[in-house]
Order: sequence, then C-alpha cells, then structure tokens
Amino acid sequence: MKDIDLRGAIDLHVHTAPDVRPRSVTDIEAARQARDAGMQAILIKSHVTCTADRAQITESVVGGIRVFGGLVLNEQVGGLNPAAVEAALALGAAIVWLPTFGGQPRTRTTILNADGHLKPVVQEIAALIRDNGRVLATGHIGFEESLAVVTMARKMGLGKVLITHPEWYGVDFSNEQIKALVGEGVYFEHCYLNGRDPAGMEQIASQIRAVGVESTVLTTDLGQAGNPLPTEGMRAYVAGLLALGFNAAELHLMVSRNPAALLGL
Repeated sequence: MKDIDLRGAIDLHVHTAPDVRPRSVTDIEAARQARDAGMQAILIKSHVTCTADRAQITESVVGGIRVFGGLVLNEQVGGLNPAAVEAALALGAAIVWLPTFGGQPRTRTTILNADGHLKPVVQEIAALIRDNGRVLATGHIGFEESLAVVTMARKMGLGKVLITHPEWYGVDFSNEQIKALVGEGVYFEHCYLNGRDPAGMEQIASQIRAVGVESTVLTTDLGQAGNPLPTEGMRAYVAGLLALGFNAAELHLMVSRNPAALLGL
C-alpha cells in the first residue's frame, strides 16, 4: 500500500493527543507523518475543546504542511455557545461542528426546540460561521435536524456545510436521505474509520455514488489508540475505493480538491 500516492491529500478529521481519550499520535506527530507522506493539510479535532490554537502551534513547529483546527459544540464548551464559536473563529477555526456527544456517552445535545424547529441560537452560530467564510459541520445530529440545518443554510447564504459521516451507525442516513440534502455548498464527509471492513467500504461507495464525487470529502476519523495511524488509514481508504471502481481523478477530487475548497486553499 506504500505505492498509494497521498501528495496533495487533505484529512479534515484527525483525532490527536492531548485528549481525554487515548490517542495514537500527538498533534505534532500526526502533522509530521502527513507532511512526510506529501499531504497538503490536516485538521485536528477534539470532542471536548477547541483545537484552532493548537493547530497554529503545530503548523509553526512542523512546517511544510497546513494544520487546521475547529470546535465541536458539546457541553464541555458550553454547548450551543455563540461566544465559544466567536472565539474559535478568531483563533482560525476552520470547521464548527454541531453537537456530537452530550453529558452521557452516546447522547448529544439536540438543536431543535420542543416544536421541532431549530433553536434560534443555531442560526446565530450559523451567521458567525457564514460571516467568517468557515464550514458548518453537522456533527452527530439526525436526518431531520440535518435537513433543517441545510434548509437554514440555503436561506441565509451559508455556503459551506459538511454532512458528517452519514454512513456511521450513530447517524445512519439512507441513500434517499442523503440525496434529500444535496445542494450547492453541501458536502458529504465519509470516514475510513467506518469503512475498514468490506461491508463498510461498500456502503461508503454506495453513498458516494448516490450524491456524486463532486459533493464528497474523504477523511479518516483516525488517531484512536489501537487503530491504524491516520496516514496509513488514508492510504488504505484510497486503495479500497480504487478496488471498488473509483478512478484516480475522482479520488483526487474527494481527497484533495473538495476539502481544499472547504478550507479556502
């Protein structure tokens, strides 16, 4: 698999240490490994803290690769907290994710009111992201919530929305559901972490074909202790999709050009 060329690749979903969960690589180690593989950029993600400041330090220490960070709107940063978003954006956060986990494992904060409409604070947060030209990612929210977010984004002119791993069992969108989310500025992130077995890779391939490579971003979601290193996972991901019939140009679009467009590179 060493013959898989990762030059110009970008991974928008890498988990690194320090973190509250065991990680296989630090920020600096992940950036060095990606740089040495010829990658253009990585984005480090934490479920519990802003990573934009760490990304700046890492980029300056490692050199030769762009390193980005972001913010997940979980309870540890105040949940749906515009002040935290404003600070993260000022620090250079490239992506703001809607909630992934709540106070208990496998729970998350809802973004809807009791009447089923988006909480007003979600639009306030979205406006901050739009005005700074950054990316709003859906995190671990469900389909109805995602549809409401995409509808809101279209109305308010937020041009960069990333649907987070719709293939993951905790989100689990059908192909028909992801087709309903397709639109200008909407991208679908598919993670190698969910495609390490043949069935998972087939599901990802099916979802990519449902919306097209033009709307797809490939990431690893790796960095957990005991899992492959992110660069190794990216190579295996590209190899797996090549084996399922995607060509080099399509893979370049999904692993380089589309994420670059989201980052403004």
